[in-house]
Amino acid sequence: MDCPHDKTISCRNGALARLGRVHDRTSTGGRAVKTRPQWPVALTIAGSDSGGGAGLQADLKTFAALGAHGTVAITCVTAQNPRAVVGIQAVRPEMVERQIEAVFAELPPRAVKTGMLFSAAIIRTVAAFFGKGNRPPLVVDPVSVATSGAQLLKPAAVRVLLEELLPRAILVTPNLDEVRLLIGLEVRDVEDMRRAARTFHQRFGCAALIKGGHLRGVSEAADIFYDGREELLLSAPFVRGVSTHGTGCTYSAAITAGLASGATLSQAVVRAKDFITNAIASSYACGKFTVLNHQNTFASFARRKAKPGFKV
Repeated sequence: MDCPHDKTISCRNGALARLGRVHDRTSTGGRAVKTRPQWPVALTIAGSDSGGGAGLQADLKTFAALGAHGTVAITCVTAQNPRAVVGIQAVRPEMVERQIEAVFAELPPRAVKTGMLFSAAIIRTVAAFFGKGNRPPLVVDPVSVATSGAQLLKPAAVRVLLEELLPRAILVTPNLDEVRLLIGLEVRDVEDMRRAARTFHQRFGCAALIKGGHLRGVSEAADIFYDGREELLLSAPFVRGVSTHGTGCTYSAAITAGLASGATLSQAVVRAKDFITNAIASSYACGKFTVLNHQNTFASFARRKAKPGFKV
């Protein structure tokens, strides 16, 4: 795939990774040295997963795999493994803010994502920061329930997420349970997913990626993207017998890495669908569980279909 950028870029099967100029040479002590590659910075504002499969751990692995330098603002420390979340301790909102400010002061990110925010106070802190000045694009993964069923978003925080954070976002990436929680729509088919994506855009002004991996009675994992102008259906065959722990985090992190590397929003979404599809397909065994493979995600893509202007 051609990558029309002004700097040297490493592109593997459509993944953007802006690496900067690597052929310029300067003289140091009589020796010519190569200029170090310049990676874009991406920031995740999310909770920690002690099991390493989701949360900021998944985000950082995804950023690195896609050629972005990952930075973090930790919102919560969780005690969890692939089977269960057994404890949550939130970071004070003031400390969340200081982490974000520290990153922006010296490592200004070109794109940001949120994951587990947990409380109304933390959401207000993040929303207030992104309401000031010229901020980079913000991807909101509205994490509310873990794969194990644990509640990761307090009920009182939902209204604040909707009213204060989503209007600041470029994209929201809810799964079907989160669609029901946030806009009260029960999704039963792809047409309902289309309706949900349009509802998010109309109410909050941001694009939406509705993730249909839990849709029943379908042969492929289908997602709908809508930004007010463009609508895409992205689908790939289901991979059976693989844990989906961390897929939402990885998907939104891949979009964020794409944006940080200079992709348009729709380009970043399509490439992220490729990334998460192959992360699932190439997953590996770890103990009694399967774990997403963030490092071998472009060896062989599943049959992804992106249909612009999709109609049912």
